[in-house]
Amino acid sequence: MNPTIDLHVHSTASDGIYKPSELIQIAYRSGISAIAIADHDSTEGIDEAVTAGTPLGIQVIPAVELSVEYKNYHDVHLLGYWIDHHDSEFCRKLDLFRQRRESRGLRIIDKINEKLSFEGKSTISSAEVLARADGALGRPHIARVLMDHGHAKTMQDAFTNYLMPCNVPKEYFNFDDALAEIKRIGGLAVLAHPQSISRNRTELAAIMSDMAAKGLDGLEALNTMGLDDDETFLQNLAKQLGLTVTGGSDFHGSEEGLTMGYGRGNLLLTHAILDNLNGIRGGRKEKSPAA
Repeated sequence: MNPTIDLHVHSTASDGIYKPSELIQIAYRSGISAIAIADHDSTEGIDEAVTAGTPLGIQVIPAVELSVEYKNYHDVHLLGYWIDHHDSEFCRKLDLFRQRRESRGLRIIDKINEKLSFEGKSTISSAEVLARADGALGRPHIARVLMDHGHAKTMQDAFTNYLMPCNVPKEYFNFDDALAEIKRIGGLAVLAHPQSISRNRTELAAIMSDMAAKGLDGLEALNTMGLDDDETFLQNLAKQLGLTVTGGSDFHGSEEGLTMGYGRGNLLLTHAILDNLNGIRGGRKEKSPAA
């Protein structure tokens, strides 16, 4: 078994640029044995990935990345692994959230078109953007269309000149509600790229301690936001709090120099990470009254 995995990958079901089946082909060519399709507030890409991955021997972990707010912190990302992605109530909540996300995207497009018109440039259409999004409309889809029209040379250029100044605030799940929902549908809850919340380690340790007390299962200590000794700090923090360590590239397909399974070449994502998560999952099943 190839030891390389990636537990944080996005498809066109949210804001990635590759279809789920295409992600499987990338994983296969890269020698990656397991991936988690963890789209933003969407599970629509999972079944396609499973179907494509099975004959190639690539394990697909059903996952989701929920956009949550925790106290005064916004856009905190909570990963759920081994979720029941067919649960009707969960799917209903995600569908409602996706509708709000799409409405936000359309409002962003309107604001961008106002800016483009002011600059004397051709506008973009919502149909063009929606054609790029198989599921939830994401800002990278808008960025790609801006690039197609020649209004931006790179994704970063599109975000800096249009998407950031024309942004519309997002809506979020409450952290406690999102955590409870992941648990309800049989999932394990992991905090994605903790550095996105705060770079202050004292502050981050306090946040992690509270989240662990609420029932958080793991910490994505191995991620592409790491600086200096972040990885060591987060691994030690996870150990102190009894949280399992996970890792992922947060691959969308649009990041310059970032590859699935390896990030920008500095990630070591081995099957041992997946084994640790499986251990927690197995232990929870044994404790279940229905087990």
